[in-house]
Amino acid sequence: MIKLGITGGIGSGKSFVSHNIAVKFGFPVYDCDAQAKRLMCEHEGIRSDLRLLLGDDVYTSEGLNKSLLIDFLFKNEANAMQVNKIVHPRVKEDFREWAKKRALEGYELVVLESAILFESGFEKEVDSVLMVSAPLELRISRVMERDHSTRERVLARIQAQWPDEKKCLLANFILDNGEGDELDVQLEAIFSSLKC
Repeated sequence: MIKLGITGGIGSGKSFVSHNIAVKFGFPVYDCDAQAKRLMCEHEGIRSDLRLLLGDDVYTSEGLNKSLLIDFLFKNEANAMQVNKIVHPRVKEDFREWAKKRALEGYELVVLESAILFESGFEKEVDSVLMVSAPLELRISRVMERDHSTRERVLARIQAQWPDEKKCLLANFILDNGEGDELDVQLEAIFSSLKC
């Protein structure tokens, strides 16, 4: 079984591409962001470690105290690293188990989608990496519309991420997701080169 990692900057359309792969090509997708959120609520090891780090208030009767966690995460880089050391290894374990189950179900390819694939070391969990790229102005307009945000806020979020150029140098494949780009044609060529 081939494990394909998908990454891309905010507004590049990586989630759209992953959804397209699942719906049109039938390959299962593991969304790291969604699964990390699930595990922070359900995984006893994560819950215990976050309580030790942030105190009992990190969980309420309604679940994870997201505002407390976000305040801690964005206070400084050291805080984010502490949370990542708790969460990322458990997400990797969960992905490995998920991928084993998909292999037993007969899938020849699975996808791991992560905005921070390289930054978090998740590229070591996959065989190849697909970088989804789009022109900067298009990315900005997509995020402004999606999040009802200002241009300045979107630019700040983009600048906080690794630049696309750096990710493109590390990726095995680059998919152009600008307006009018033939996504399915590009994906078919990628899957053909992966022999699936």
